Amino acid sequence: MSVRFATRKASLLFAALVLAGRRGHHRELLSEGFWPGRGDVQARNSLRQALADIRRWFPAVDNAVVSVEGDQDTVALVAGPDEADIWLFERKLAEGGTADLAFAAELYRGDLLAGVAIPDGLDEWFGPYQSRYRQKALQLVERLSLALSDSGSEAEAACERLAETLLASDPTAEPAHRALMRIHAVRGHENAALRQFESCRALLKKHLDLEPEAQTNSLAASMQLREGVSYRQTASTHNISPQSQPIHPPARPHDQPSVAVMPFDNLGAADDEYFADGVVEEITAALSRVRDFFVIARQSAFTYKRRFVDVREVGRELGVSYVVEGTVRRGGDRLRISVQLIDTETRTQLWSERYEGAVEDIFEFQDRIAAQVAGAIHPAIRGAETELAKRKPPTSLRAYDFVMRAYPHLWGRRKDANDHALELLRKAIAIDPTYGRAHALEAWCHAVNASYLWTKQPELELERALEAVEAAGSISNDPTALTAAGAALSICGDQERARIFIEQALALDPNNAWAWTRLGWIAIYRDDAVQATEWFRRAMMLSPIDPLAFNMRIGLAASMAVAGSLSQAIAIARELIASHPDVIMLYRFLAAWSAMNGDLETARWAARKLLAAQPDFTIEKFRSLPMFRHMARWADKVAEALRLAGVPEH
Repeated sequence: MSVRFATRKASLLFAALVLAGRRGHHRELLSEGFWPGRGDVQARNSLRQALADIRRWFPAVDNAVVSVEGDQDTVALVAGPDEADIWLFERKLAEGGTADLAFAAELYRGDLLAGVAIPDGLDEWFGPYQSRYRQKALQLVERLSLALSDSGSEAEAACERLAETLLASDPTAEPAHRALMRIHAVRGHENAALRQFESCRALLKKHLDLEPEAQTNSLAASMQLREGVSYRQTASTHNISPQSQPIHPPARPHDQPSVAVMPFDNLGAADDEYFADGVVEEITAALSRVRDFFVIARQSAFTYKRRFVDVREVGRELGVSYVVEGTVRRGGDRLRISVQLIDTETRTQLWSERYEGAVEDIFEFQDRIAAQVAGAIHPAIRGAETELAKRKPPTSLRAYDFVMRAYPHLWGRRKDANDHALELLRKAIAIDPTYGRAHALEAWCHAVNASYLWTKQPELELERALEAVEAAGSISNDPTALTAAGAALSICGDQERARIFIEQALALDPNNAWAWTRLGWIAIYRDDAVQATEWFRRAMMLSPIDPLAFNMRIGLAASMAVAGSLSQAIAIARELIASHPDVIMLYRFLAAWSAMNGDLETARWAARKLLAAQPDFTIEKFRSLPMFRHMARWADKVAEALRLAGVPEH
């Protein structure tokens, strides 16, 4: 049964009752904890309303599987011992057999209430539960990994999934790292186990400035002894091919970061080796299309095949800043591929992901992984280069460094950030007036100023955007510059020319998530909501953690709204506002769509938030933006909705 409570507080109250179990909670504590500062009478009334909402879904009738019961003092959830996953999780932990522990591991889906926006004050309520639940999961992964004896068992698979889930939310969770080390050892892959140890050590250093615990070091040492060598000798022990000659770093543009895709470790049968090599070839080819960094040829990277080497050594020998590492494992008719991006200087893991697919779809699976890896690694490397530029003293900054410093401020979240990006881009242009990317990104910033109405003269900002596009000159080999220029032209109303720029960018880099996003907006401005939806979804698939992800999602919502799916669009807008309350343009969308959907209370609330942040916002200014010239009917509908929401005309 799918349950959707009327309010977020009712949902959280239900969670509190589940966590309390049969002992329940005192009504007074619930009303004070969930509705502080409202006064006793109003808080108790709010509690009654929330409980009524819960009882609507779980009525107290004979033979009810789940119900809410209570008296004047307490309220509790009554259900069978296995009706809630967390109760079943606790019971399996207590029973303690290997099969029971594996069952409990499968029940763990991540941190308690992960992704749920918890209001101020209630974090203290749920915090102890969250901490206790995670601690039990860490104990579980340790216990289960110690109980493993045979490779390929269901318990081993459950333990691996649990470890990876724990590391996804906390990369420094040492029990999870140790569990993966033991799993690799059970499979006979000490090489992969030692890689896991190195990853653990680098992550602890980066996030906590700590060394691994004695237990972790001891486990790694025991694996090195089983190999019969010390860690420093491991590379030569595993090198079963003739020692290659020293590799000299290739020549490349001075400003470009560089990356090598290393041979992936095959954790399956020997005849799966071809697939591991094929994945590496596809990823190398996909990354080579990204002009923002230099990619080492496959032949050079493959000289390290079957050698366990320190990534710093790879960085020095190949002259690269980053390496991509991975593992491939076949289990029955399923394939699992894990990929990570490592900084060669600090040994820090910058990004990681796991992919699963069917063996029968092997070639489609290769293509999909290559596209997604390229889409995700691009912003990861850009973020790392940005951090590097931030650490440099101002006297040594180059034009490239100023552009890198501008990147975090480019994505249209706040006017002050956009203004700061413009300031940095102008410094880059002052150093190198022919820097096409800097001019193109400057055009984007001016266009954003106009489209979000952050200026009293949007027409002047649009003129400046067009001037910057022309000043960019020849940017035909730079997908990022082409995308920025195309985005600016689209906001200026020239959808035909904008599309040419964006399609040129995608021809060079088919996995450019920003370009797909802008193609989606062009489709909206050309009144093609169906095509827009497809392109926004593609962008989100390629780069789900992109700094512009909120723009991808609001674009998807906008395409749904234009197509008539207002409820879905509103749900996305609400979710984005909860996670990005500083992105003011989201309130504009929510105000219009809610008014169209008949919810004037929400529409007027969103309009008040919009006007509080942008007192000069008017319907006249909004309606005059040239990007709406091909969708006049929809723009008029939005304008009328904003009037109903209370946005001023002039």
